[in-house]
This record gives sequence, structure tokens and C-alpha cells, in this order.
Amino acid sequence: MDTKYNWKEKREKKAFLALADGTIYRGHSVGAAKDCLGEVVFNTGMTGYQEILSDPSYSGQIVTMTYTEMGNYGINMQDMESRTCFANGFIVHQMNEPSSWRSEQSLRNFLIKNSIPAIAGIETRALTSKLRDTGTLRGYISVEQKVVEEEAIKKAKEWEGLDGQDYAIKVSCVSSYEWDKDGKISATYGIADELPPTDLKIVAYDFGIKWNILRRMSLAGMNVTVVPAQTPADKVLAMKPDGVFYSNGPADPAGVTYAIDNMKKMIGKVPVMGICLGHQIMGIALGGKTYRLKFGHHGCNQPVKDLKTGKVEITSQNHNFAVDMDSLDLSKVEVTHINLNDQTTEGIEHKSEPMFSVQYHPEASPGPHDSSYLFIRFRDLIAKS
Repeated sequence: MDTKYNWKEKREKKAFLALADGTIYRGHSVGAAKDCLGEVVFNTGMTGYQEILSDPSYSGQIVTMTYTEMGNYGINMQDMESRTCFANGFIVHQMNEPSSWRSEQSLRNFLIKNSIPAIAGIETRALTSKLRDTGTLRGYISVEQKVVEEEAIKKAKEWEGLDGQDYAIKVSCVSSYEWDKDGKISATYGIADELPPTDLKIVAYDFGIKWNILRRMSLAGMNVTVVPAQTPADKVLAMKPDGVFYSNGPADPAGVTYAIDNMKKMIGKVPVMGICLGHQIMGIALGGKTYRLKFGHHGCNQPVKDLKTGKVEITSQNHNFAVDMDSLDLSKVEVTHINLNDQTTEGIEHKSEPMFSVQYHPEASPGPHDSSYLFIRFRDLIAKS
């Protein structure tokens, strides 16, 4: 909706996005009053902006929402995916005021409180088309009006980007903790009565873990202890877990060399499951390689085929890198899932050891129940080991 305030905002809060290839998109500021650098990506979800902003996997990225209107249902702290927000910046076509009984604050206020710069008024369809055609680009959001366009382009070009960078260490917890030890979180979400006895002890590496993953594991009867990203494998194994989980996370899997080394030490010692970055780490640890996708997978409508059952799952994804199928030793590793849009690797498993991983996010449930079997599969894998 265009209120008088919005028109004043468009005149007085001018902002622009500068891409490394020299392209400029002009709009107005609807977030924090600060500039930022980041890798500009587009997300195809019609909703879910709060979950996106609070997903640690988006650290280092400036997220463009392809759907034209954002903010309609506001912000509810119950829907957070982590302790804070991690996206570098946010781009929308139109920012609306909320109209929902669940709303606790507007998207605009949420962005300001969490120091995330944001631009509205940009033709996001044109920006999305550009990123789709040319590939992911580095960008600079200017809202402070202290940097001219030519200088912003230069800053975008010179930014180190995400390749080879370890962002997991930036978003990981600093000390170990037991998830929902007192049951308060489960009670808040109204699932306390649904929880089965927690008869399995799981240690989860936090490379940017989403809270809904932890909720899903609790619903599968798992008592989860979360540990920092750099926790040595021998320390985790000394905790005598029934299984080890490798979480999602941001940036380049090749940059988290310590995680790859720790994964190698887990092989044959304990059942392992990985999601997203955890999947890529497993792929490298099992002898494969990863590579950068042209514009990545970001959204909640990615079709994935389970090669074992032939079933197709509608999945949520956020990643710029993928496991190279051709680099895997197929005598030891089996590809279990593929993306039907581009035939990239979406799931793998070890043929003789209890290890498997998926590139997508089964906890996000866009299907809504298409991928929920994976947490039960982890239970079954542990039971057979």
C-alpha cells in the first residue's frame, strides 16, 4: 500500500544497489540506515521472509525476494529460525504494513532493529532475470548517501566474496548446549505433548543450524546436544553419541577444512546425517568435490527426485555450491536424490557405512510432508548400526 509516509520515504530515503558488473538499481531505504556488501541472490518463495532473514545460511548474502509484496503478515518471534538475523541485506519490490493477528511488529521495524539494510522500489523481476542470466553477482547497498555509484561499483568488485571463505565460524554457537533441555521451547510451540521419549543421543555440529531442524529431531525422539563448528571429532566421539549430525550453513564448503577433517574421522565410527552444508562436507570427506552453481538454489519450490523410490519431493533450498556427481567414487558412494530442474546432486549415501546426506532442507516442509521421512531414516540407520 502507498501511504503518504511511503511517498515521503521515496523522496527522502533514496538508496541504490550497485552490482559488480556496473549495473545500478535505484529505490528507497526501508531498513537499517547503513550500507552493506554481499552476494546478491534471489529467493523464489512467496512467503517466509522472516525465516530467510534469521537463517544463518544466508550470512554474506543480499537476498532479493522475487514475489512483489513483502511484510503483509508482519513478524512473529515464534517463527525465528535462530537467535538473530544473518542476511547482509534485503531487497523487495514493495514493503507493506502488516495485517495479521499473529504480527508482533512490522518487517520494516524488524529490519531496523536487527541492523539489516533494505531497499524497496526496485523492479525485482528485472534483477532476478539478470541474476538468472548472468549468474550470482557481488553487490553494494547504499542507503547512507555517502558513497557515489561509481565508488559503490568499485567496492562490489573488490569485495572478497564467499568463495573459499569460512562463514560457519561466524554464525556457529560459541559453546555447547542441550537443545530444549527444560521443554520450554516445545511447550511454546505447542508440540510438547507430541514428543516421544528421547531415547537417542545425537551430537549436532552447528555450522548455522536452524531451530526447526532441532525441533524435528526432538519430534523423532532424539536428545540433541549442539556443539560449535570447530569441535574436534575425538571430543564428539568421547561423548558416545548414537549419531552425529552435520548442519546447514553459509558460504563455501571448501572453506571449512576442519569440518571436512572431522567428518573423515567419523567414518565407520558412528552413524552420520548431513543437511545442506553438511551434505557438501560429507561429499568432500568421501572423496568428492564441490563447485559453484551459476545462481544457486534459493526458494521453497525446488523439485527433487528420490532415485530409490521414484517419488518427487517439493523442497526448500538455499545454497550456491553443489557436490559434483562425477567426482564421487560410485563404488563407495551412491547418489540418492537429484534436482529435477538442473540434474544436480541432492542426496548421497555411503554404500557400506551408516552415512547419508541431502542438499535440501527437510525441516522446512514446503511439501509439506514430502521430506519428513529423512529424520526417521536417521533413526532407522542408527538402529541398524
